[in-house]
This record gives sequence, structure tokens and C-alpha cells, in this order.
Amino acid sequence: MPTATAANAGAAGSSASVMAEQPRVVFTPSGRRGRFAPGTPILDAARSLGVDIDSVCGGRGLCGRCQVDQSTGTFSKHDIDSRPENLSPGNAIEARYAKKKGMQVGRRLSCQALLQGDVVIDVPPESQVHKQVVRKRAEARDFEIDPAIRLHYLEVREPDMASPSGDLERVLEALKEQWGIEDLECDLRVLQGLQKALRQGDWKITVAVHRGQVLTTAWPGFHDRAYGVAVDVGSTTIAVHLCNLSSGEILASAGRMNPQIRFGEDLMSRVSYVMMHPGGDEEMTVAVRGAIDALFAEVAGEAGIDPDDILNAVFVGNPVMHHLLLGIDPTELGGAPFALAANSAMTLWATELGLSKINRNARAYVLPCIAGHVGADTAGVILSENPHLSSEIMLVVDVGTNAEIVLGNKDRLLACSSPTGPAFEGAQITSGQRAAPGAIERVRIDPATLEPRFKVIGSDLWSDDPNFASETQKTGVTGICGSGIVEALAEMYLAGILKADGSVDGAMATRSPRVREDGRTFAYHLHDGPPEIFITQTDVRAIQLAKAALYAGARLLMDRLGIETLDRIVLAGAFGSHIDVKHAMVLGMIPDCDLQKVSSAGNAAGSGALIALLNQKARDDIEAVVRRVEKIETAVEPRFQEHFVGAMGIPHKSAPFPHLSAAVALPPRGGVASGESGRRRRRNRV
Repeated sequence: MPTATAANAGAAGSSASVMAEQPRVVFTPSGRRGRFAPGTPILDAARSLGVDIDSVCGGRGLCGRCQVDQSTGTFSKHDIDSRPENLSPGNAIEARYAKKKGMQVGRRLSCQALLQGDVVIDVPPESQVHKQVVRKRAEARDFEIDPAIRLHYLEVREPDMASPSGDLERVLEALKEQWGIEDLECDLRVLQGLQKALRQGDWKITVAVHRGQVLTTAWPGFHDRAYGVAVDVGSTTIAVHLCNLSSGEILASAGRMNPQIRFGEDLMSRVSYVMMHPGGDEEMTVAVRGAIDALFAEVAGEAGIDPDDILNAVFVGNPVMHHLLLGIDPTELGGAPFALAANSAMTLWATELGLSKINRNARAYVLPCIAGHVGADTAGVILSENPHLSSEIMLVVDVGTNAEIVLGNKDRLLACSSPTGPAFEGAQITSGQRAAPGAIERVRIDPATLEPRFKVIGSDLWSDDPNFASETQKTGVTGICGSGIVEALAEMYLAGILKADGSVDGAMATRSPRVREDGRTFAYHLHDGPPEIFITQTDVRAIQLAKAALYAGARLLMDRLGIETLDRIVLAGAFGSHIDVKHAMVLGMIPDCDLQKVSSAGNAAGSGALIALLNQKARDDIEAVVRRVEKIETAVEPRFQEHFVGAMGIPHKSAPFPHLSAAVALPPRGGVASGESGRRRRRNRV
């Protein structure tokens, strides 16, 4: 026994001696390190240590995604002297790649660079599989690129009479041996073209794998182009972003009006159209899918890519848009209990949605809905803005025809929708229009003279600038959009033209000809024309109704959460991103909050779709979060009416707004106009 022990000790000492002779490699920025035999490819060393280096070709020097930099010099921290000769010299494969596609001086393909001595290797961000996407807003969370679709280049064993097996089985064998991926399923469509791809590629193919589970596409030879689209199907507009699934780069974006508008401008009118016209749901489904297909072709053309390389699509939309996209009759969403056909997330073939300007085997992922009036677009907003990860109480409002509202933090989340109607988008306003060049988007009113100045979309100049007329000659001044009407009313209130009850003060006509009689009421003359633009009493009432519904929904959630104050407010949506937060609060669209903690998030629903496209774990996360969101139905909540009536005042009939009062000199408060206090806001359900 002593002899055996001595022998074992000798063997251990010999092994330690061999290890000591092996070169060391340290990877930055991860800090992972290890010893490897001389001649080991840097890519192999990285993989064995779990270092994040990208590769499609599997180390064959074709894709160029595994590029690294050798850091040379003495690194006392690592006790390493990293000399240039400690890596093998550049070879013909690297020279060929550099000549064909270009490569920074000093960069190496880690699959070709062989370890010869101690080295420090830096993995640049663009070579990392899980690249970090840094979002510009300070309060937004960064995320990693980890798409659901990944490409893998394979060299497949040829068929042999001596050991017969199917082409698919040998492809699966190659995936296991060369990439460590096993237990895959295969689409029938892939199988139908697999044999041809293998023989065209001389037994070398590239395959696309969806979430490490399903083989979805195969190309002959080497293929490294994989793209995805994030789609926000809004009731007014459809927005599409085309992304490189490897880098996360947005290559092209496009949008267009939702053609369903011809069936009804708001959601309820579209549901009514289906109820009154058999087959109306099919008409709207065909219309929206056609528009999405056209947008796919548009972004592919702008980016100069083949639509066949678009392998993944992610969709968000409100419940009615969700159902019509999926070809589901939305009638049940038109009345209580507002039942969804399904609220779970779905993964489909894109062709099941009738989409043709995309790879025929592409997968489409639809985010989950939350409730009958709180859809996949709200799930996208949550994914983008992360209230469920915050310790602060956050109110997130996606402002649209129906405002989707989320309130809470990491401990509890609530959601509801509130029927604001189309006034915020310029509809129901005398000179209102959608946001387009020439539309007034910013307004200021001098409280002494009551004279206005404004900006229009397409110009950075104010209307009192001497160059304004020439600058806007091409577009002219065409009307006023949602952000403009909000600022106009807030400025009218601050200047004393508008009373706290929402009535235009006719007494101001003695101070300025801008205030004019308009039948039995008064109006404010904003622009001399052409065209002449007035803010009428009817316009004010339309905005009051919309903003009161928005405020009431938010306040209802605050009641349910048992809070009186908010830590942060985020305004989302195309309209929300253009609202000046101070004017929104002066008007009383949102509850009081520190103005420094009120921000705009842009199209947060679309951003959520983008995150789900580029990070597959985000899909699992949002599905889990949605299951714990508490849904509040405003239509059956008695206090909604109470909050609505109070919110008809500007900024509110009774709420104190201490933060706003500290930042803005507000006029004395008055009562709600007669005739409005007893009138229920007509519910534009869905």
C-alpha cells in the first residue's frame, strides 16, 4: 500500500509539472483564465472556459465573428508577459477573410490563432454572443442580445451503404458533435428541402435553430445572414423595425397608417363593423396582414437584404388588433365580460399569419395579452420600462385611443385601460390633424399680451422667428396635432384664457382680439391663416373628457394599491413621447409627481417587441410577469366615475398637485363647468 501511495503521489506531481508547463490564457473583460496545451486554438480555450465568443462557422474561419485582440506587454495583475510571438502568426485563412471582408489591423480570428505562450486576450463587444444593448435613457434597463434564432454551419457525414442512416439523422449527429446541440425537432418544410441543400452544398450546410429546440431552415454551404422584425400593430399606425439578429443593429424602420381605419377610426367602431357586417373580421385581417407584408418588403428593400433572410418576427398590439392579426373574431371584446380568445403568448409560423415577405419557415412570436382591454402592447411596455424590477412606485401610461395604464413596482403590479378616445390624436378637434409636417406641435402664449407663438412639425423655428415663413413655405401651417392641443390648452389656462372649469373666459376678449365670440361660447384664435386655426370650447371639452378618463384610470389604480403619491411617471406611445410633461400635468392628464421624475419613453410597446426579438429569455420573463399582473376593469369600478368628475377640472377639481404648484404658478382654482358634473363619460370600450 505505501508503494501505491508513492506511485500516485509521483503521478500527481508529474501531472502538476505538465500543467505548469502549459501556457496560460486570460480573457478580458470576463477575467476567465486557464492553462492549455500549446497549439490550442484560442476559440477552443474560450469555449472550454465559457467565455462569450460568437461563431457561426464553428471555427472554420468563414464567419469572422470570433475576432479578438491580443493585449501585449507585462500584466503584473495576472503575472503574465503577453508577447506577440505567444500567438501563432496570422495564416492564409485570416488573410483571405481580411481581403474579402476586411479586418482591423492587429485583430485575429480566434479559431485560427493558436496558443504558443502566455497571453492576455481581449474579446471586443462585437465578437461577444451576448452583446449588451445600451439604452440611452438613464432609467431604461440594458439587455443582452440572445435571439431565439441562431445559425450553425455544419459539415455533414455523407451517406454510406455500410452504415445506412437518413440525411436528417446525420445532420442532427453533426449538430451534436460540432455544436453540442441535441434532442432537436425538425420542421417538415425543412426536411422537404434538406437533401437538395446537402448535395448543393457538397455536404456542408448552415441551419437555423429556434430556441435550441427546432430546426427551422437550411441553406447549402455557409450562410451568416439572419434578421428579425419587431412589429407594433397599433389601431392607428403599424410600425416595423428590421434588426440584425447577431449585432442587434436596427437596419431599417418603417410605418404606415393601419388600413383598418376605413372600417372604423376607433376600436369599438371596428368591433361594431364586425357585428354588423358578416365577414368583416376577415376583411380587416386581410387588410392588416397586407400592410405588414408591405412594410416587411419596404424595410428589407431599404436595408438591401433578401426578405428570405428574415427568420423571426415579434408582434405586439392591443386585444382587438391582436385578435384581428390572428384571424380571430373580436366580437367578444365588444361587451362584458370582454373575454379574450386567448391571453397566452404564441409561437407560430409566420405563414400562419398570411405573411409572405419573410422566410416561409420563419417563426412569429406574439406577446401575451393581460386582459380584455389590456393587450400584448401593454406587455411590451412592461418589458421595456421594467416597473416589475423597480423599488419605486412607477406609473406607466401608454397614451392612445385607449390608454393602457400600469402601476406598481417589484412587489405588486396593477393594470387597466381607460377610454380616452381619439382626441389626443387630433380627432374631434376643430383644426385637429394627425402628427405630420405642418402640424402645430408646440405652443406658448404670452400671459401679458395673450399673443401665441408655436412650432410646427418639420421646423425647429418658432413662429415669431423672421425666417419661420420661408422655413415652412413647403409645408405651411396645416392644423394642430395632439401634443399641440395639449400645450395650447395648458398655456391658455396659465394665461387666464381658460378657467379651471374648462370654459373659455369671454372677459378676455376685452384684452385681446385673440379671444373671440363663437356662437354662445368663445374661442381662442391661434393662427391667422391660411388656414385660420381656432381652439373652440368644443375642442376644450373633447380634451377634458379624454384627460379626465386618463387621470381617473390612474387614480383608480392608486386607490387599489393604497397610495397617494407616485415616485415616477413614464409617458409612452407615439403621442406620449411628444407630450411636454409639464403641460400634461398642468392640464391634469396625470396625477401629481415631481416633474424631474416624469419622462417620455417613446414607443415603449415597440421597444418591448424589439427586446423580445433580441433576447429570448425576455419572452419567458414577460410571460411570467403578465401572470401576476392584477387586472382592474374600470367599467365596473364605482370610483372611476367619481375620479372622472373631479378630473374634469384643470388640473383637477380638488386634488392639490403640490409638486406642480411648486414648479409652476397656477391660476386660482374654480369649479367644474355646469352640465358636465353629472354627465358620465361615454365609454369607448375596447
